[in-house]
Amino acid sequence: MTGSWPASPAQQGMWLTERAGAAGRAFHMPLAVRLDGPLDVAALEEACAQVARRHPVLGGVLAEDGGELRVVPGAMPPLGHGRDLEEELARPVDPAGGPAARFTLIREDTKRHVLLFQAHHAVFDGESKDILLRDLAAWYGGTAPAPLPLTYPEVTEQQRLRLAERLPDARRYWADRWQDPRELCLPGLSGVSVAAAPGAALDFAVEDLGGLAGRLEVTRFEAVLAAYGALLHAYGNARPAISVDLSTRTDQSRDHLGTFVSELPVIGTPEGGTFGEAARNLRAELRRMYRHREVPLARAVDGISPRAALTPVSLSYRRRPETSPLFPGLGASVEWMMFNGWVRNTLHLQIVDDQTGTAARLQYNPALLDRAGAERVRDDLVALLAALAADPEAPLDRLPLPAPVPAASVAAATAVKGGPADAELVREIQAIFAKELELDEVEADDDLFDLGGHSLTITQIMARTTERFGVELSFELFIDDATAAGIAAEVARLREEA
Repeated sequence: MTGSWPASPAQQGMWLTERAGAAGRAFHMPLAVRLDGPLDVAALEEACAQVARRHPVLGGVLAEDGGELRVVPGAMPPLGHGRDLEEELARPVDPAGGPAARFTLIREDTKRHVLLFQAHHAVFDGESKDILLRDLAAWYGGTAPAPLPLTYPEVTEQQRLRLAERLPDARRYWADRWQDPRELCLPGLSGVSVAAAPGAALDFAVEDLGGLAGRLEVTRFEAVLAAYGALLHAYGNARPAISVDLSTRTDQSRDHLGTFVSELPVIGTPEGGTFGEAARNLRAELRRMYRHREVPLARAVDGISPRAALTPVSLSYRRRPETSPLFPGLGASVEWMMFNGWVRNTLHLQIVDDQTGTAARLQYNPALLDRAGAERVRDDLVALLAALAADPEAPLDRLPLPAPVPAASVAAATAVKGGPADAELVREIQAIFAKELELDEVEADDDLFDLGGHSLTITQIMARTTERFGVELSFELFIDDATAAGIAAEVARLREEA
């Protein structure tokens, strides 16, 4: 594939989740800009085209090539025109079939328009929102941004080399820290999931987060994460597990659009007699974890199956720049936290912090967590943060924390495809597993993910199996039963049907 480059680990994980049918719309990232005034549509069309040329990842698609997943550059669609915002939001973005990103202009009247940008998370992240609108506004105003010092493939190659260098240390760090949570205590909870599903959301504001963080001498992110963990612990979670999104941007990648983010879990009981002590202890542990932020957890530990989120509970925090994009002659307002209608797990807290205040949104899976329970979580968190703002060094046992609630468990159901396979076929599949995993031997019932396999390993095994046996395996098979015996049984079934 001429001109293509290897997909990043984050892209591999999202692609695998999409192929397994476990992503829904959870990785779709919409961003809407309301433009008031006499819009120059031709200038906006040219600005969109310039952004697409500057950031070729937006037009790229993910494709397999000899068992390797690569990003193949392509042309991003020109600015489209729509009539209804909800209809446009329902249109998919596809990192495999394309397009992975698109611009759409919706005309509400002669002096009011909505510019909708939609992208798949495989080519876009939270910080990309500010970069996108900054570049777009600059070109709309007739000023080209400064050239990027490195191309996107060069930046991702540097990232790949750093990951390989830091992988051994990350494996040592996570060896005794990772625990795959199977239970969760929340009010109104009937089940636990790390799979994408249609979601609901509750919006609220957080008051004086900056003041709380400043008095504790921690960051705003650390302050709210410590409060979130204390609340989960009060509900009865002995060692709360919260996945957090961490930026992996460097000086070379800070002006690029793309996915420069890593999801890592923060696991542990609040430590300290006071909240201030707990927050500062958390800060120290985060500083140790940050050294390994570029290494995906699925590369550092074994046994993590493909999923839309690492843990049932998660947090994303973003501190926005102090300035908003300026489109000459227009008023512009941006929906920075536009909801795509899906959630990647059971409960997700999203926070965007800027000069106008701290906006928060609690996203939840209504099939597992009822609205009354979600509202109680929101109200308990707001009450806790208010109490902490008044007294950050309050003893943990004197905070307005809720009583414990019953636990719900992950529903574990495994569907085994195919029937029994002969011993020789199983041995051949075992050999393919061993070769791609670079192991001397693999047992028939060893789970691929327990052996350190990941999305790239699966594509390689699929390619080798197709080459050897002439059958096409599905990604769903590896989610259901990622053992040599299970794969052999499906190969036997497909050969019988051929």
